[in-house]
Amino acid sequence: MLKKKYLCIIPARSGSKGVKDKNFIKINGKPLIQYSIDTAKKLKKYCDIVLSSDDKRILKFCKKNHIEFTGYRPKNLSRDRSITYDVVKYELEKKEKNENKLYKGILLLQPTCPIRDSNKIIKGFKILESKFFDSLVTVAEVGAYHPERMKKFKKRLLVNFLNKKKENMKPRQDLAKVYIRSGSIYLIKRDSFIKFKSLVGKRCYGMILKGAECINIDTIDDLILLKSKLKHKTYL
Repeated sequence: MLKKKYLCIIPARSGSKGVKDKNFIKINGKPLIQYSIDTAKKLKKYCDIVLSSDDKRILKFCKKNHIEFTGYRPKNLSRDRSITYDVVKYELEKKEKNENKLYKGILLLQPTCPIRDSNKIIKGFKILESKFFDSLVTVAEVGAYHPERMKKFKKRLLVNFLNKKKENMKPRQDLAKVYIRSGSIYLIKRDSFIKFKSLVGKRCYGMILKGAECINIDTIDDLILLKSKLKHKTYL
């Protein structure tokens, strides 16, 4: 049997303030978490899969998708302010102990970013085969929400976020392109994950995504946008 190099972790804790039970809410008749599971299943040649949750419903998804149930996530790692790194480290150590092996790398697929191209993840595996990159993160261009245009309140005054004295009135097209993490794919070598205590290494490859692949469901508006794009098949 081919030894799988990566551990794919899909985190899905119970509770959500922006969208209630968003990991399990149905979109086009399919629970949100199932989209990420379906992507992970396309990568089974490369990955072992772990569903990380404190929610009792996760057992049903493990059985349905023939994924080994490794136990519920502890409560101290299932709070609103729990750090993703701690969750991933917990699941990695538990799985490696159970399997008596060390993985080469970790793939994190957050259920809140359901639209993914599995071929791009496979490309990511190949990128991490090089010695130059130690991690990969998907990003999206910020567009009109450029930091040169952003403001903050300093006491009662509205001032530039970047602490520049002069107002930048350049058209958006003339500003340097700036990107934000999309949340869709985090891929990192195990050694870098442990060394830097982060899902982003020191030699990170940025994979640019567009359209529906960039939708990260945090609010009802995000959910409405995704449903609209899926309904009209405007994925990109």
